[in-house]
Amino acid sequence: MSMTYDIRLRIAYAYDSPAASSRAMLRMMPRTLPGQQLLYGVLGTDPAPSYRRDDLDFFGNATTQVAHDMRLRRIAFSFEGRVRRSAFSGGLDLSPRRDALARELAAAASIAPDSPHHFLGASPRVPHEPEIAAFAQETVEGGMSTMAAVDAISRRLHDEFTFDPSATEVTTTPIEAFAARRGVCQDISHVMIGALRSLSIPAGYVSGFLRTIPPAGRPRLEGADAMHAWVRAWCGTEMGWLEFDPTNAIRAGTDHVTVALGRDYSDVAPAKGSLRSAGSHASTHQVDVIPV
Repeated sequence: MSMTYDIRLRIAYAYDSPAASSRAMLRMMPRTLPGQQLLYGVLGTDPAPSYRRDDLDFFGNATTQVAHDMRLRRIAFSFEGRVRRSAFSGGLDLSPRRDALARELAAAASIAPDSPHHFLGASPRVPHEPEIAAFAQETVEGGMSTMAAVDAISRRLHDEFTFDPSATEVTTTPIEAFAARRGVCQDISHVMIGALRSLSIPAGYVSGFLRTIPPAGRPRLEGADAMHAWVRAWCGTEMGWLEFDPTNAIRAGTDHVTVALGRDYSDVAPAKGSLRSAGSHASTHQVDVIPV
């Protein structure tokens, strides 16, 4: 089974006082990966930039650096394209027991971008938190397979967290969201990554899209109004990286379109940069994922 989607993303900013200049790094172009193919896509800015450079970062994500050396009262970044997504075919749990995962990690003699070793320790947005580590230990059982442990943490976070866009901001830390048990997909994913790493299970962050219109008879998934986030976990040599969506307590599948992979949100933010301005600004974030 496969799905094809037409996708539109627009991130816009308006400034009370004109910005003298702007520099931005964009990660908005979906990736081509096993099970996902970018058929075509265009990333643009309004107004047109003074400078632009397209490249790949360490993890293989498409990056676009843009500079605007002009006075700006508004600026918009947009992506439009088409992506084909195939379903994950595997269903059997071939992952090792948790106590055997360390041996398979030790045998993974690679520091390539996809190596699990990059995703074991603390990262800029996911420090080690004893409270989250204790939560993880309470959730899993000693004889569990690695995949079962990841799934157990994903489901418990879904059960205990309330999806609440007003409860957190992009700068909210995982421990703040965990204490409140409220937040959005970014918060829940960061907590899950911290929990898995505390169990020595490599875990990373995935940014992307969810289909906007659900199939007939199925509820609309949380997080479909903006860019979504979920978690990838390394479940041993045989199974490799698997993706879990703790916000919706499901495995990532044909409803999910990957844009960028990293250790946490700091590696995959769709738009970040700097500008010279005074006063406040307003931003809008619009996403459409339409099945073809």
